[in-house]
Amino acid sequence: MSIPNEVDPVVSSEWLHSHLSNPNVKVIDASWYMPGDNRNPFEEYKSCHVPGALFFDVDGVVDPTTSLPHMLPNETAFAAAVSALGIQNSDTVVVYDGKGIFSAARVWWMFRTFGHKDIFVLDGGLPDWRAKGYNVESSTSLDLLSKISKASEVVKKTYKGEQVGASSFRAVYQPDLVWSLEQVQANINDANRVLVDARSKARFEGTVPEPRKGIRGGHVPGSKCVPFNEVLRDGKTLLEKEVLRSKFEDAGVPLLSPIVASCGTGVTACILALALHRLGKNDVAVYDGSWTEWGGLSETPVATHSG
Repeated sequence: MSIPNEVDPVVSSEWLHSHLSNPNVKVIDASWYMPGDNRNPFEEYKSCHVPGALFFDVDGVVDPTTSLPHMLPNETAFAAAVSALGIQNSDTVVVYDGKGIFSAARVWWMFRTFGHKDIFVLDGGLPDWRAKGYNVESSTSLDLLSKISKASEVVKKTYKGEQVGASSFRAVYQPDLVWSLEQVQANINDANRVLVDARSKARFEGTVPEPRKGIRGGHVPGSKCVPFNEVLRDGKTLLEKEVLRSKFEDAGVPLLSPIVASCGTGVTACILALALHRLGKNDVAVYDGSWTEWGGLSETPVATHSG
């Protein structure tokens, strides 16, 4: 199998199509949508997906002990969920979503955070796959449905201390790729890393209300803003290196500095991490709680000006 360029975190529909029959290539539909989209990702998956693709529940493979949305689970839970899907450490994993590049980047980051480097996002996602005329499946086998259901179940069991059986996937947590509230707080004064926010400029500057109730507007003092849609072409494919470099530099992001990405709930921050990975920065951390955590607290400092 011709492995994609290690530096580039995305593969084309052509590449996936030519490797789809390889048993060591596992394909994951990681579609997830904002509540306002009024779309059901699992129902869409069942009616239309890349042949043989599994479904990864972004809201199911999570830490159930927090009220924050889709927070990263622990090592044991992630390993159990991925094992339930039938994925092994030796597999090349290609993840896609129904928008183009959106929630797939989150699952790409999750796999990398648990030590799996052989993970790629399908550039353009399902829309590109279909536009190229490649086949899709409109039904899902009972075997696949059973694996998908089990993946979320074993996460809950793991947190309850129940036995879930042996894992075929070994997760090795990479703490440098995840930032906490405390690290972001300390960074305001230390400025060891540049925090880059993937939300819109209007949300960043606090000129429009946050979509979630009870969350203040604005941004972490000292952070920069690169809206996630600005690193994508028509919301579907990742921009070329030189264009990406300009997007970050024009926003005042020093690319030689260590970077942490943030957003609303930890999804679109991963799109920035994906874009920066294309530029050779494979050590970008994601603030998992993101603005829902920071803006939801009364004691955290908030800036409402640009810059």
